Amino acid sequence: MPFSTSYVFVVGMDVDPDREELFNVVYDEDHVPELPKVPGVISVTRSQKISAQLIMGGAMKEVGEGEPSYLALYELESPDVINSQAWADAVDVGRWASEVRPYTRNRHHAMHRVIRETGSA
Repeated sequence: MPFSTSYVFVVGMDVDPDREELFNVVYDEDHVPELPKVPGVISVTRSQKISAQLIMGGAMKEVGEGEPSYLALYELESPDVINSQAWADAVDVGRWASEVRPYTRNRHHAMHRVIRETGSA
């Protein structure tokens, strides 16, 4: 996936199993559609961790142990976007703040600057 800007805000989390279906509905129908309306947000991509192995040092290892099950990648024009009032308002739209956020855990937030990209679209 080629990025069209130099900043990616990475958000990872797990969700209580009894809230997972609601989590995905609210993320896809409320949360993700709202955030691209924020000035400076280029795109939002979601992913779900799957089981995978990697050969490292001659041994097969499980990857992703302890890492959040869900990731969202927010491609941004600037790291300052996440400090804007528009961002703060958008992340609380709909059922996210009251019905989903309290049931998430293992939350990770990181801002990345793209330093090199290869490949094609």
